[in-house]
Amino acid sequence: MEPPNRVPEGRFSLQLDDGEGARFLLIGCHQGLVLSRHRLLNQLLVWDPVTGDQHRFARPLGFETLGPSVHGAVLRAAGDVHHFQVVLVRTEISEQHSRAIASVYSSETGIWGNLMSTPLPPKASNSLLLFPPRINTVFPGVQVGDSLYWLLSGITAGILEFDLGRQSLSVIHVPVDIYARGSSHFTVMRADDGGLGFFFLSRFTTQLWKRKIDSDGVASWVMGRTFEIDKLFSLNSLKWGGVLTIRGFAEDNNVVFLSTATSLFMLQLESLQLKKLFDTTIVGFYHPFESVYAAGTGIGGGHGGPELLHNT
Repeated sequence: MEPPNRVPEGRFSLQLDDGEGARFLLIGCHQGLVLSRHRLLNQLLVWDPVTGDQHRFARPLGFETLGPSVHGAVLRAAGDVHHFQVVLVRTEISEQHSRAIASVYSSETGIWGNLMSTPLPPKASNSLLLFPPRINTVFPGVQVGDSLYWLLSGITAGILEFDLGRQSLSVIHVPVDIYARGSSHFTVMRADDGGLGFFFLSRFTTQLWKRKIDSDGVASWVMGRTFEIDKLFSLNSLKWGGVLTIRGFAEDNNVVFLSTATSLFMLQLESLQLKKLFDTTIVGFYHPFESVYAAGTGIGGGHGGPELLHNT
């Protein structure tokens, strides 16, 4: 954002007393909090860059390591700005079964809950792909309503759902055969009706899907909108950099970040306004940080503003 609404960039430089800040790897940002993992220490870190509050805690039982196969999301506790929850998920693949497991941490109690699991789709017998379904660790979890969603990729693409109210896991199929479309990109999103949506991009052609539930309680995917992104912006500007790639999603503002070989763009999915942010040749995933901050609030019971640096 532009000044004076821009948070100073120095606030986003993680500083830890033991000097381990650089070893924490980002999992995702949600509701103004940042979730990171430290594989060697088997620790997780929840950090509020606006207040400086930090909270470190150990991994749950059932998660032997915090390697790249582990994903999760952090949420502020309902009705309590001083506490948060972390939902940690991973896939477990063996000859006997393939399943996703999850556990929930509460900063109020300081303990992890029981493990939950759900079976993953089986490998197709005629598939030439060798990889079973795994959580796509590039794209962070997206909250829609009272559920969190992660992409599954591998033999078959799917969406892993964690229902926060029911404390349960399930798998949802995606609306398109992504592996039959050649070079394509996709992400989970919030639909214009507030429900679960799916953003599918093949070169410049974009499809916005939404999941509907009929009067009998049966859920199905319905095509919402389809459009050509290069028609929203200068045709030459986009084609100069080649094919578009999804680089991030900001769920609160319903904005998807797209890149060419030379530039980064942001697309507002409700207004379909496309804005070029800056030129870059760095290939990576961007984690948008969205926050509404009221003075005197912080995680872990912290108060004050940026002067509070280490309240755990």
